[in-house]
Amino acid sequence: MKKILFTVGIVFLTTTVFAQWKPAGDKIKTNWAEKINPDNVLPEYPRPVMERSDWQNLNGLWDYAILPVGEAEPSAFEGKILVPFAVESSLSGVQKSVGENKELWYKRTFTVPSKWKGKNILLHFGAVDWKAEVYLNDVKIGYHTGGYTPFCFDITPFLSTGTQKLVVKVWDGTDKGYQPRGKQVSNPHGIWYTQVTGICQTVWLEPVNNQHIKALKSIPDVDRNRLSVDVCAENAQKSDIIEVKVKDGATLVAQSKAVFGQTLELNIPDAKLWSPESPFLYDMEVSLLSNGKVVDQVKSYCAMRKIASKRDQNGIVRMQLNNKDYFQFGPLDQGWWPDGLYTAPTDEALVYDIKKTKDFGFNMIRKHVKVEPARWYTHCDRLGILVWQDMPNGDRSPHWDMYNYFSGTEQKRSPKSEANYRKEWKEIIDHCISNPSVVIWVPFNEAWGQFKTPEIVEWTKTYDPSRLVNPASGGNHYRTGDILDIHRYPGPEMMMYDAERVTVLGEYGGIGLPMSGHLWQTDKNWGYVQFKNSKEVTDEYVKFAEQLKKLIKAGFSAAVYTQTTDVEGEVNGLMTYDRKQVKIEEDRVRKVNQEICNSLSK
Repeated sequence: MKKILFTVGIVFLTTTVFAQWKPAGDKIKTNWAEKINPDNVLPEYPRPVMERSDWQNLNGLWDYAILPVGEAEPSAFEGKILVPFAVESSLSGVQKSVGENKELWYKRTFTVPSKWKGKNILLHFGAVDWKAEVYLNDVKIGYHTGGYTPFCFDITPFLSTGTQKLVVKVWDGTDKGYQPRGKQVSNPHGIWYTQVTGICQTVWLEPVNNQHIKALKSIPDVDRNRLSVDVCAENAQKSDIIEVKVKDGATLVAQSKAVFGQTLELNIPDAKLWSPESPFLYDMEVSLLSNGKVVDQVKSYCAMRKIASKRDQNGIVRMQLNNKDYFQFGPLDQGWWPDGLYTAPTDEALVYDIKKTKDFGFNMIRKHVKVEPARWYTHCDRLGILVWQDMPNGDRSPHWDMYNYFSGTEQKRSPKSEANYRKEWKEIIDHCISNPSVVIWVPFNEAWGQFKTPEIVEWTKTYDPSRLVNPASGGNHYRTGDILDIHRYPGPEMMMYDAERVTVLGEYGGIGLPMSGHLWQTDKNWGYVQFKNSKEVTDEYVKFAEQLKKLIKAGFSAAVYTQTTDVEGEVNGLMTYDRKQVKIEEDRVRKVNQEICNSLSK
């Protein structure tokens, strides 16, 4: 009898939670949207590259309010919002615009587990777009600017007894400000999408000791069979020791200790190399020792992988993976969702696009003017797919930027805008620095906000010499960096060639097919060319692929097809926006894609 009563109680609680939330609006949605439990949203550990066993997820229903800029915390909130979905999204349960003249307020309460007594408590935000001010128990504890990268606060001094009150205030000017925004605009149309405001990745708590590991950086050197590891720690003493162990399953491969502040160099004998065909990852354990005692320990992973360029026997500069010529081929991936906008509804959804990209026969993804949560890059590491990481464009309007593109001039940014770009670009690189899947940095796209290109490129190469830098994908071209990247729609064409750098086709394709029942809007759907059925689309895709094969021999060393999915008014995806339909004949596409990927193999 007690068991029956307990079950009924759980059902009642779940029903109550669901009654407070449902997706907003009538736009198309993915199948994963139906699986969301607002009491258990994105429950997976959010940072696999540096994992601790004990943590608490703060995703779920929060109070929200939208007020004019400058007003105080509201005494009464408007309703509930499902974190971590942006307020403009359907899955937030709100679907309201904020704009540059208003601020978005969040509030919730939480309790710190009693077993965490004596620990320092870290409050983590995966990402908040764009400026976040954080208050705990009515004390402002800090703020962060940047819509794409994680940040955290040690909230220990501000905790009270019992229930804690957490308030977050967010402002985002989108295209009315200077901040990086990617494809977001206040008036979505054509290739520009719905704005995103507020918390858009997981919020979570984590207990640590006063001395604890803050960040890791692991960089492989395949030629020397070495792995270098840098560990950043909070409150560490000069006498503290960092210990790193690298394992292949249960086998200890390498172990090293160093005084805090020193780079650890680990010899990896007979290294198993990481590639899309064989994405082998070593387990890694990192410990911080003080007075001989382990005060913090995290689980991580690493890989031995080399990305470089080299002139081939025909004099063409090729990209190489692990010292072999390797043609990189993949889709332009916007990473948008009809229900969650910037945020995938579930982790299963997050990994789906990567798996389908592999199924289609590609070996690379260009992550286009957006940055994903840490779990996305780990999925790429584990599944085996190369990643080109764009810097999201920002400052001024898209039309102003397009003027720069056609005029061949660079943008003149304000000192504040330039400083913010540099800050956010560094944070994005730090976010992905230990992911072996990430092989190319792309600081600019098509002159959108492009400025001081040689200077930005040289800084990027100096900050991370282990990867290639694509200075401006399809943008204003300068003789700097490792790559000349041209865009050509719809079919591939080599309009330029660089005898000293790698030449790539950074975008082409855009073959459109609007599919009834899977459209964001009923009219004004857009593609570079449009067809009526999957066979026609596939025929055109294969025709372009055969043309690309010939251009590879002439000098192309990589290509990016537009694009993974439809997005809002764009219908040129390999899949529909709701991911319910694959729009091409998959077997035919996979066959020709694999031929392209293997075109430089010997």
